[in-house]
Parts: sequence; C-alpha cells; structure tokens
Amino acid sequence: MKYSFWVVAAFLVLNISCSIPSQAQGATNPIIYADVPDLSMIRVGETYYMSSTTMHMNPGVPIMKSKDLVNWQLVNYVYPTLADVDATKLDNLQNEYGRGSWASCLRYQNGVYYVSTFSGTTHKTYIYSTKDIEKGPWMLTTIDASLHDHTFFFDDDGRVFIIWGNGKLMIAELEADFSGLREGSERVLIENASAPAGPNIGLGAEGSQLFKINGSYYLFNITWPRGGMRTVVVHRAQSLDGPWEGRIALQDKGVAQGGLIDTPDGRWFSYLFRDNGAVGRIPYLVPVTWEDGWPLLGVDGKVPDELDLPASKGLIPGIVNSDEFTRKKNDPDLPLVWQWNHNPVNELWSVRERKGYLRLKTGRLDGDFLQARNTLTQRTIGPVCSGSTSIDISNMKDGDFAGLALLQKKYGQVGVKSEDGLKYLVMVSAQTESPVEIERMPLTQQTVFLKADCNFIDRKDMANFYYSLDGKNWTKIGEQLKMEYTLPHFMGYRFGLFNYSTKNPGGFVDFDYFHMSDQLVNEDNNDSNNE
Repeated sequence: MKYSFWVVAAFLVLNISCSIPSQAQGATNPIIYADVPDLSMIRVGETYYMSSTTMHMNPGVPIMKSKDLVNWQLVNYVYPTLADVDATKLDNLQNEYGRGSWASCLRYQNGVYYVSTFSGTTHKTYIYSTKDIEKGPWMLTTIDASLHDHTFFFDDDGRVFIIWGNGKLMIAELEADFSGLREGSERVLIENASAPAGPNIGLGAEGSQLFKINGSYYLFNITWPRGGMRTVVVHRAQSLDGPWEGRIALQDKGVAQGGLIDTPDGRWFSYLFRDNGAVGRIPYLVPVTWEDGWPLLGVDGKVPDELDLPASKGLIPGIVNSDEFTRKKNDPDLPLVWQWNHNPVNELWSVRERKGYLRLKTGRLDGDFLQARNTLTQRTIGPVCSGSTSIDISNMKDGDFAGLALLQKKYGQVGVKSEDGLKYLVMVSAQTESPVEIERMPLTQQTVFLKADCNFIDRKDMANFYYSLDGKNWTKIGEQLKMEYTLPHFMGYRFGLFNYSTKNPGGFVDFDYFHMSDQLVNEDNNDSNNE
C-alpha cells in the first residue's frame, strides 16, 4: 500500500472501468462491487472467511463469511478501536486518514483463528487470535514494529514466520508467544521480488501472501511497472531458504494483490482486487489451474467476467443495509454494516434514548467536517446506489451542522445549518478540497428528508444530492459532485450521518432511519426506491 509520485499520477489517469456485470446464470466479476481491499481469505471445512482493510474506520478489520465465495456477510470485527491517541480520536487537529490499520492476514491453525495487521498510525504490528471467529473474544499480542504488508505463516514444523516489505522482502521467525521477532532470525527472503515484472518498476513488490501447497511454497505479491498496470507476481520455492523462482502470474485490468483459495470439490481460485475509481477497491475472483507446479491465473491469462459459481444475491443486507434504528432489549446498538469515522465518543450517540432513532450529540467545536467526530458510515456500492435519511432538527443549537454526507477527501454534504435562530437547508461541496456552500434555502419545519445518489458505472463517479419536505417528492440541491478516490484517504466513498458544532456544543439531532438502495431517484423526483 506504499505509493510514490508516479503511482499517484498513474492511478489518476489510468483508464480502467467497470460496467454493470452482464446478466448470467452464475456469478459475475466483481464479486463485491464495493470497497473491500487487501483481501485475506481462508476456508475452514465448507465455510470461507475473509478479512479486509478499513484503516481509520472503527470497529476495524472486518470479518466476512461465505459458503460459496460469492455471497458474503459481515459477521465480526477484530477490534473496537485500535489505539487511543490524538490521531485516532481526531484530537488536536490530528487524524489517521490513509493510515490506521492496513492489509491484514487471516490464518487458521489447530482450532484457532489468527488475524494480523499493522498500523501507520502507531507503527506497531498486531496479532489477534480467537477460537470463535464470529463471536470472539479476541486476544491481542503487539510487536513493536510496523511490518509492512506482511503475511503470517505457520510452517509444517510448528514454527511461525512473518514476511514483509516492499521490493526487498524480509522474513523472520516469530517468538512462540508472538511478542516479537526471534533474535537472529531476520533476513532477506528475496532481494528484488519485483524483478519478474521487468526493470522499470514504480511500486515495488508488496502485499505478500504465502501459501504451502503439495510441499511447495508460493508467495504472492503485487507490483506496478511504470506505464503499465497492477501486476500479480508469484515466487515458488521448495524451502523458505530458497532458491526462489518468480514469474508474472496475471497482468489484466489491473486486478491484483491477493492469494489462493480452494473449494471443497478441489477447484482453485485467486482472490484479488481492482482499483475502480470512487467506489473504491473491489474484489474479483480468478479461476486457477495448475501446470508444472505453477498456478495459472485467469482464462487464457485474462480475468473472466463470468464465473462457475453461484450467482450473487446482492450486497444488501450482507455488506450494507438499511437501518430503522429500532432496537429490542438484546439487540446490538449498531449492526455490523456501520463503522465510525475514527474512534467514536460513545457518550455522544445513542439508539436507546429515543425509540426508533439514532441520536448524535455535539460535544465540542469543530470547524471542519473531516475533523468532526462521530460520523457514522457505510460503504457505497456499485454500479449505482442511493442513501437517504430523515432527521429531526428541533434540538440543534446555533452553529450546528447536521445531515448526510458522501465521505472522502473531496466530500459532499446535504444537511441543515442552524444560524442566528434560523435554519437553512444547504449543500456543501469539497470538490476543490476546500468546502464551498453551493446552495442554501430557508427551512421552517423541524423534520427534513435527505438523499444522496452515486453513479459508478464506467467510472462516471458522479453524485447528486436531494432534499424532500414530505419524504416522497425529491428535489436536487446544489451541484453534482465529481467523486474522486484520493490517495490521502485511500478509501472508497462512504455514506455518512453527521452532526457537529461550530459555536455551541450540547445540541443534538435524531435520525429516524437510513435507507440503502441499489437504485437511483427517478428524474420525475418520485421516490421509487425499495426503502
């Protein structure tokens, strides 16, 4: 996940698109049209589990479950918060956008599940373990070093290794209690793991994932040749001591970074992801065959649009979902589809104080949406999606701003500002990276309905914002937002429910619901979404 200037430039101009998948009997790529990067996957019996990166979002490191490799459901997170420092709390103008916890590694050994990750915020590596991946609890061991894009590996002799790095890949044996690297074990594994992709490399080989299959070790990495695309490189050896042979395993559509998974009936796939504009980094499955002991990825070296797997049932409700904010006594306060932007302040939100509502309270002054705490988020999904809400604004204080956002560095907001005893419906755009109020109008009622639509077809990446006074007839407000996946945030756009104060903390707003749809508002302004 390291990047340089030329990678930024290539990322911004590379013409890679992802259209609506063709209608087919089986599964189609991408298998998840949403931001689920840095996949790590295992199969235990007939059940697949997958972890991913969510960086500055909390709870962090999501665990997803599937029975068919296509239909996934969030079942857990590895931690509620990673650390308690200024950057994680958005305190003292600090933040951890683009950092937080990065590429995780998910493994299973002797009845125990392990998830390891590392952080550019704390500069530490974390190893979590549990016997129940869906319910926990998780035990934590911390290594006082940030081991970049590492893979956690149990060898047949019981020793545990970790491989990390960029370009030059390192390996070390872990202490028995995972508390650190065994003294004297650290060494260079592969001096230049990018070499199979040629000499003109921008992004060095990283994203390591190691597998042992039929006695051979296979190390998967991503690299990015200058002027080319994200490329899968695989190295093979009969021993961790080498020698290592390397070759390009896939170079198509920029689909790269991941590893291998097999099915109970003996088929093999490679799980990978693709940078796909503002929606984020979206997972693909690529069939794998074997020849002379090497995995051959793709169909004639290409990523297929269709897969011999069950059809997708959609991302609602497994990955994203609507929420009426109605909770029974034993229900969790928030379903797993929700994540907070940075660490939440738990005293300043509730789904219990007013039945059927999410209450967001203000507790300090914030002049910038990106530094405001307690923004509650869900992923956007492709090829199109819509998020809507209704808010009761009767308890706002002067200087408060609350509403619905599309969160990234170049964000957009539709909401209500309270100023000098009056309330205004506004649309704000940070298209230029500085927020600009595009439109405002007086608002005299205490309830208002807000909606944001996203169109990711062929990387159009356009968003429109709407308001309604009755929840049925919608009117556009402001201007279109050209969404852009920026590397400082390193995350696809998310819907966000927000409320922050610029003058007088202590006010609150109540959100009646959040509705997620895979359809858009009709041009006649009638709300036809299945909400």
